[in-house]
Amino acid sequence: MKPLFLANKMNKREFIKKTALGSASTLFWPLTSSPCLKVNLTDTKFMQEITYKEAVHVIETPKGLRCLICPNECTLKEGETSDCHNRKVIRGKLYTLAYGNACAINIDPVEKKPLLHFKPGMPTFSFGTAGCNFSCLNCQNWEISQVSPEDIRSYKATPQALVDAAIKQECSAIAYTYNEPTSYFEYMFETAKLARKAGLHNLMISNGYINPKPLMEIIPYLDAANIDLKVFDDTTYQQLSSGKLKPVLDSLQTLKKHNIWLEITNLIVPQWTDDMEYIDKMCKWLVKKGFENTPLHFSRFHPAHKLLHVRSTPLKTLLEARKIAKSRGVNYVYIGNVPEIDGESTFCSNCNKLLIQRKGYEIKANYIQGSICPECEHSIPGVWS
Repeated sequence: MKPLFLANKMNKREFIKKTALGSASTLFWPLTSSPCLKVNLTDTKFMQEITYKEAVHVIETPKGLRCLICPNECTLKEGETSDCHNRKVIRGKLYTLAYGNACAINIDPVEKKPLLHFKPGMPTFSFGTAGCNFSCLNCQNWEISQVSPEDIRSYKATPQALVDAAIKQECSAIAYTYNEPTSYFEYMFETAKLARKAGLHNLMISNGYINPKPLMEIIPYLDAANIDLKVFDDTTYQQLSSGKLKPVLDSLQTLKKHNIWLEITNLIVPQWTDDMEYIDKMCKWLVKKGFENTPLHFSRFHPAHKLLHVRSTPLKTLLEARKIAKSRGVNYVYIGNVPEIDGESTFCSNCNKLLIQRKGYEIKANYIQGSICPECEHSIPGVWS
């Protein structure tokens, strides 16, 4: 789902008129989904031209500067920009264009990420920038993910300004989301360090396409992640997103090994990722590798970006995928983007008692006692308090 604020949707004059309340140094974003909440960014340098910060994880090669943040490992010469649109060689150094340049900010329930077994109902301060290291044909946020910060209107928000805003709005977590946070790694990393120091949780909503070294750098500051596992076939992965399967699987295993609470999303795209053989192989791999208690979200595709001609995912396809996952031993399987069914409520995997009833992102009832099913006393995996 798109963030309610996109910086490129209004010019600077409109932004100031709509958001400045009493002081030019205090800016607000009104949130239509939660009228009582306002995002307050108090950095006096908040709205400026794009800023640049020297990138990390770079080596010099005879062919140019090579970025080692993600498996794309772009090698760039003077003036060239990376595949993620966020890294550029300027005067012989590689710079990130995303640092401090947020273009999408909102306060979301944690269920929207989706994270259904991590502190239900918790408000999250969610932000993103331009750019992504994938080029998904079905991208929902392509207006920001497939462009550079140089090509979109962004507003300067330092890591400290984001943390201060999250605290002021009584959010318990910061979510790195809307576009791929790997592409703004330096921004995420510095914000995450400050957030941890301030007692906030850090949530990474990611495609998992990140090299091992930067992933290990950010892990000490992460509390939870949702990783988008697009399809269990490498050829389709490359054709649909331009990425490869193995690095994503490696990231999943690394996050699990280091006890980051993890949930997995699989968007089922008709004609692309709806082959039940792929889904069956994925679920068998997940159980074999110890992910049987990792919540798995099958999400309905809606026409977007370059797949506008493809129909939405039929409900029967999603139900069949859920059936396969459960038959292979995945204990917590959800269906997303289908509000007309009870696809996102949590049931005990032992006795099938309803534990959390949800309607969309809203919690209607929560019967979990600590982390225990009140009916059979089975321990429910998750971070509940």
